[in-house]
Amino acid sequence: MRLRRKITASLRCSRSCAVSAQWIGVVLTLVFGIRNVKAEADEEFQSVYVWKPGSWGRCMGEECGPGGVQTRSVWCAHVEGWTTLPTNCKPSERPENQQNCFKVCDWHKDLYKWQVGEWSKCLPVASRNPSSRVTSECLKGEEGIQTRDVTCIEKRNGAAAEDVICDYFETKPHIEQACLIPCPQNCVVTEFTSWSECTKSCGVGLKHRIRQILVPPLYGGEPCPNLTEFRTCTFNSCDAEESIYSLRVGPWSACSLPHTRQTRQVGKRVRDPEARELMKKKRNRNRQIRQDTKYFDVLIGYQTRQVTCMHRNGKTAALSFCKQEKLPITFQSCVVPKDCLTSEWSEWSPCSKSCYSTTTTKGFRTRTSSIKQFPVGGGKECPSREEKEPCAPQGEGVPPCAMYSWRTREWSECRVDMLLSQQDRRRGNQTSLCGGGIQTREFYCVQANENPISHQNKHKEKEVEKPVANTLCTGPTPNTTQLCQIACPIECEVSPWSAWGPCTYESCDDPQGKKGFKLRKRQIANEPTGGAGNCPHLIEAIPCDDPSCYSWEVVRLGECSPDNDSKCGPGVQTPEVQCVNSNHVVDRNLCREAIYPVPVLCNVPCPRDCVLSKWSEWSSCSYTCSGKNTEGKQMRARSILAYAAEGAAQCPNSSALQEIRSCNEHPCTVYHWQAGPWGPCIEDSSVATLNSSTSWSGEATCAVGMQTRKVICMRVNVGQVGPKKCPETVRPDTVRPCLLPCKKDCIVTPYSHWTPCDLSCNAGDDAKTIQSRHRVIIQLPSNGGRDCPDMLFEEKDCETTRICSNYRWKTHKWHRCQLVPWNVRQDSPGAHETCGPGLQTRAISCRKQDGGQVDINNCLKWAGTMPPLTQHCQLPCQDDCLFTNWSKFSACTGDCSTVQIRKRTFVGKSRKREKCRNAQLFPLIETQFCPCNKYTAQPVGNLSDCILPEGKMEVLLGMKIQGDIKECGRGYRYQALACRDQNNRLVESGRCNRHAYIEEACIIPCPSDCKLSEWSNWSRCSKSCGSGVKVRSKWLREKPYNGGRPCPKLDHTNQAQVYEVVPCHSDCSQYVWIAEPWSVCKVSNVDLKDNCGEGVQTRKVRCMQNTIDGPIEPVEDYLCDPEEMPLGSRQCKLPCPDDCVVSEWTSWSNCPLPCNISTVRERSAVPLRQPGEGKPCPSETETEVCHLNKNCFHFMYNVTDWSTCQLSDKAVCGNGIKTRMLDCVRSDGKSVDLKFCEELGLEKSWQMNSSCAVECPVNCQLSDWSAWSACSQSCGLTGVMTRKRTLIQPFQGDGRPCIMQLEQFKPCLIKPCYRWQYSEWTQCTVEDAHCGDGMKFRNISCVVFDGSSDDPGQIVDDELCADVEPMVNGNKQIVLQAACTVPCPGDCYLTEWSVWSSCQLTCVNNEDLGYGGVQVRTKAVIIQAMDNEHLCPEQELETRLCTGGSCYEYVWLAGAWTGSYREVWCQRSDGINVTGGCSAVNQPYADRSCNPPCTKPHTYCSESAVCVCEEGYTEVVTTDNLLDQCTMIPVLEIPSVEEKKADVKTSRAINPTETYDNEQGHSGHMWFLQPFGADGKLKTWVYGVAAGGFVLIIFIVSMSYLACKKPKKPQRKQNNKLKPLTLAYDGDADM
Repeated sequence: MRLRRKITASLRCSRSCAVSAQWIGVVLTLVFGIRNVKAEADEEFQSVYVWKPGSWGRCMGEECGPGGVQTRSVWCAHVEGWTTLPTNCKPSERPENQQNCFKVCDWHKDLYKWQVGEWSKCLPVASRNPSSRVTSECLKGEEGIQTRDVTCIEKRNGAAAEDVICDYFETKPHIEQACLIPCPQNCVVTEFTSWSECTKSCGVGLKHRIRQILVPPLYGGEPCPNLTEFRTCTFNSCDAEESIYSLRVGPWSACSLPHTRQTRQVGKRVRDPEARELMKKKRNRNRQIRQDTKYFDVLIGYQTRQVTCMHRNGKTAALSFCKQEKLPITFQSCVVPKDCLTSEWSEWSPCSKSCYSTTTTKGFRTRTSSIKQFPVGGGKECPSREEKEPCAPQGEGVPPCAMYSWRTREWSECRVDMLLSQQDRRRGNQTSLCGGGIQTREFYCVQANENPISHQNKHKEKEVEKPVANTLCTGPTPNTTQLCQIACPIECEVSPWSAWGPCTYESCDDPQGKKGFKLRKRQIANEPTGGAGNCPHLIEAIPCDDPSCYSWEVVRLGECSPDNDSKCGPGVQTPEVQCVNSNHVVDRNLCREAIYPVPVLCNVPCPRDCVLSKWSEWSSCSYTCSGKNTEGKQMRARSILAYAAEGAAQCPNSSALQEIRSCNEHPCTVYHWQAGPWGPCIEDSSVATLNSSTSWSGEATCAVGMQTRKVICMRVNVGQVGPKKCPETVRPDTVRPCLLPCKKDCIVTPYSHWTPCDLSCNAGDDAKTIQSRHRVIIQLPSNGGRDCPDMLFEEKDCETTRICSNYRWKTHKWHRCQLVPWNVRQDSPGAHETCGPGLQTRAISCRKQDGGQVDINNCLKWAGTMPPLTQHCQLPCQDDCLFTNWSKFSACTGDCSTVQIRKRTFVGKSRKREKCRNAQLFPLIETQFCPCNKYTAQPVGNLSDCILPEGKMEVLLGMKIQGDIKECGRGYRYQALACRDQNNRLVESGRCNRHAYIEEACIIPCPSDCKLSEWSNWSRCSKSCGSGVKVRSKWLREKPYNGGRPCPKLDHTNQAQVYEVVPCHSDCSQYVWIAEPWSVCKVSNVDLKDNCGEGVQTRKVRCMQNTIDGPIEPVEDYLCDPEEMPLGSRQCKLPCPDDCVVSEWTSWSNCPLPCNISTVRERSAVPLRQPGEGKPCPSETETEVCHLNKNCFHFMYNVTDWSTCQLSDKAVCGNGIKTRMLDCVRSDGKSVDLKFCEELGLEKSWQMNSSCAVECPVNCQLSDWSAWSACSQSCGLTGVMTRKRTLIQPFQGDGRPCIMQLEQFKPCLIKPCYRWQYSEWTQCTVEDAHCGDGMKFRNISCVVFDGSSDDPGQIVDDELCADVEPMVNGNKQIVLQAACTVPCPGDCYLTEWSVWSSCQLTCVNNEDLGYGGVQVRTKAVIIQAMDNEHLCPEQELETRLCTGGSCYEYVWLAGAWTGSYREVWCQRSDGINVTGGCSAVNQPYADRSCNPPCTKPHTYCSESAVCVCEEGYTEVVTTDNLLDQCTMIPVLEIPSVEEKKADVKTSRAINPTETYDNEQGHSGHMWFLQPFGADGKLKTWVYGVAAGGFVLIIFIVSMSYLACKKPKKPQRKQNNKLKPLTLAYDGDADM
């Protein structure tokens, strides 16, 4: 029971534990799950927030260079872009916001730069993304990309630096760019040549033809096809049996030395006596040929070759099969090859540039090696013994390189005469010219000072740089001419004379005597140059009596006051006065002693008395002065206003109505002071301590001096009089202080360095060399400064002696001829003799001109090609024929018919041998014809430019010269003469005649400028009142020609439109109407009793010229304004005795402004006589309404247009003034006097004067011609000499244009050219054999040619090439023989290299891609027997880059069809037919035959290779779109005009199967209607005809319906009148 309980309890426990464990697991799962979820949430929360860094800011720091600090902003942002709190981002991932940097300063710009590398190879873009590649036909190439390295470096040592430094000054260059990879270029070959000759003349042979490669396969293009094509050729069978064996010679073995004696004696116990003797002789020879120099080690060896017999199938057979009596030699002497040995390279020399510069090119350094062993026997040639590479100075403290810059002298004085001489030579000598001019200066080159402060100090201390050679300055040269301006003197302008003043004492402060002066004055109206000293006199004086300084002046008279206080009758007028002194009002107390004006008598008419008008103003004085025959008079008048009644005071006589008085009673003796010009400024000794001279910087303290002038008293129209005749008080000054002009000393530069001595040896040993130095004047002396030195250029002989060492090759005696060793030739025939071909050597050394031996490297550098060390020799055998050398040819004694001979003789026993006496084989005499020496001269090339002779010009008679005569006149054109001999060979020109040129006279026409007349007179002012214009003009006298100065613009009459317009002002009061007083009113019906009533009164009106003294002289009436002319007559009313008499009306008052009809103006009159009883007086005032532009006017200023630019009379161009006038204009448009506007106080804000400029007509200025250059060619026909000139001053304005011939050419003296030239290679020959390795030979000859590459040249004597270094086409190594191969019958071999193809560029759309050009040459395979084709080598091609190529295009061309076939070929754009250049996709069809063939009746094959029906049949096709059958279609016949029997409206069907007779003259046209197309479907026109027929039927039905329908009756209308038709024109042109 316990156990059971235990088990039960344990079970219960286990169950409860399990439940508890489950709950714990659940809780833990929840806890950890929540934690994981929170962690994932946090991780997911933080993953959407990232740190965002900003760009780095500017590097900041106290010092430049490393050590700066730069910062940037860092913030936390959501992935969508908005900014959030920094706590949302992980702090551990926060980027740095501060870093060290390099602070860049402005001076770093000179220390750092971008280094840009070369662009890499263009790589396809598709290679970066392989999935983007699309296979299609390539048309323009494939897009690619190329890169390059761009690095910021230090200029000094090229060390890399941070990019930010260079980027601070210049944006970093691009490191990538797009490029284009060309399309694959297939191999392009030419057409085949014609077939070659058959390889055999009988039996079966082979022919071949070859083509060449024009373009090799490029960029993955298809390879080239076979270049050779073969075909068999068959002839008749051969008569003799064809040999199938050939004797073949193999190549020579390498040259080897003979075996030593010990080696040869191995296995031999018995010594051969002959061998012993030979070895003894050899040892002796070796001692003799041992060279004295260490540079040569020439060893004579031997070489052998194999001789074999070959079957034509290429296999070797025994020699016995080749039946030949004499076999080729198998041994020969040779030189053991040795390569060139050189020493180790020396150390690099110091850099030729020892300074640092960022602008000039780098320097260079060199290293050399010396030759230790010369190459012999075809050994490896010596490499270059000098290497050169660019360099820059390294290390600290490298000084900067000297900089050179241009300096200029100060500008010369501005000269106008130089400019005038270009325009009109007659005006070139004028003085006192002004306006636009030209000034010049010179320039020179100096070593620039890099310290500007030091440069300024030098100038202040009068130190300037030394001049250097102008070639050191590379920048553009400064201008040497410029336009300048000389200020024109402003002429003094004075006002008109004032009126004569009163008679006053000379000095009112000290009045003496009874004599005085009347003065009149005028004012200076402008500011003249030089002040008032250059103005005319301003004061004139007239002596007078009873002078007075102060006088009373009557201002006006008071009212007439009758005597005894009565109302009428006689009385007086009291004057109102003021005290004046020369028209100036002064204190009245000063006139105490002057006579006071007395009252003036007057009369107030009583009733019924005579009434007189007031006295008029005194008229102008008739004369300005009084003399014997002249007396000044003035007049005034008054008129009768009313007659008196009987018994009353009657009117006076007519003489009492006019008064005359004397005026201007002073004599006509006018005096004035006349001042002469101021003298020169003379130093004043009292202020001499202030004197000093100016420095070059322009700072000056100049001396104070004084000027004097002469002042004399002049009587007008008489001359000089005594000084007492003129008033002393107004005498001008005779002395005044002045400022002395500053002295300028001459300033010259220091002497330049002595030019280096010419130590070259080209001029010869005896020529002396000279060195020179110079200095430049940079400031000319003036105003008494120190003069310039006389010597500016010095020369002296060079102290350094020229060391000229001429080197030459010294050749020593040839050593004995060395044969092939006896043990090698012992098996050959004649080996028992010591004879045959061999080699011999000699020693060579280098010597000076004096014979002293020097290092051989000197001769290598200076003495030309080294002579040969070895030569072939021949030791005669016993049976050989021996002769002496040929003598020289004898001298010619006559012309071409004579001959010259040379001889030789036998040597030894040869004369006894029979074969040697055979003159045909061994001649002893040779002859040749003497040269003819006939020479002819032929002109070559074009005539030269027309060249003027240097020095004095020859001017043609009657030729107009204007301007610079060195540009025109008589000259000569030259054409070179080539002298040739009878063989058309070029020879020296002197052999033909003394003159080597054809001279042809020519004329360079002199330019003639446009010629205009002088200025016309100024026209009158266009307005008589106010502002107008006046004009003057020029007209055309002669047009320009031959490049002369052009004319201004011409008008429609072909006249020069040159004019000047200036504003003018006519004084409105210059001419005035003067009206005399009105006459007495003449009553028309005279009442003799009362003498009153209405009538007419007149007055005389004259136009007079107004002056300061008043109107004095009558003029023509048209000069006065007709609108302002006063009335000459008027109606009047003469009062009766009892009538009231009033005065004349006063002038109307001014209307108040602005004008308005509500305002009035008035005038008044004063009663002069009271009326009788019962009779009133008229109104004393009269008013009038103000009307605009009638009696009331507005006024305003008006400004005229600007005048043309006005210059001084002494100037032709330059700065001037343009003016305009101010005018007062009335509201009705009339110009009036300025006083009307001035009285209103109107604002004047305009500028009346303005500066302007007239462009100077500067002629084109060219420099002098340079000296003739050296000939462009040292010899030949095309050599020319040139000379140049430069543009100094381009033309400006209307100046003479430039003659743009800045270069002239002249042919050189023709000299024949000589060169060494190879002859053609001989045929490859194999001595004593059929085929194998042989030799080909050529000669080198001296040829004469004309200097062109096209002239092949003609052979002449070698003596003419004595001065020409032996070389051919620039190669000094002369090769006269070469190994070659003669193919054996049946051999397969390669041809020689073909010529290089033309240079072809890689292009797209005919534009070069910049890949350069390519050329190709080939070797083709030649087969002699088809059985040996398997033994043939591969064809070869070789390419090279080239320049100057062309772009070519390839197009398909097709010929005409011949049946179903035609020829199709590809052609290059230069016309060459090729294979492989055109795209196969676009190839036209060459065969158009139908497949399957057209077998249906009435069908044929069309051009598109489709079966179609014949004419007159239509196609019927099946559902498969195949032609099923051809169906006949009806024929519509249209008869012709000539056919009269048939009706043109009828048609008949014609059976196509029936024969139709057209012989009766029927010539109609037949139309075949084919409704079905080639595909069996209806054609489009069938549907169109059906639709048209349907529309026609509808139309017919509609018309029938309308025609049959009954019409309605029309309704009547009342008053159905016709309306007129009107056309309204709206301006449309279509109306």
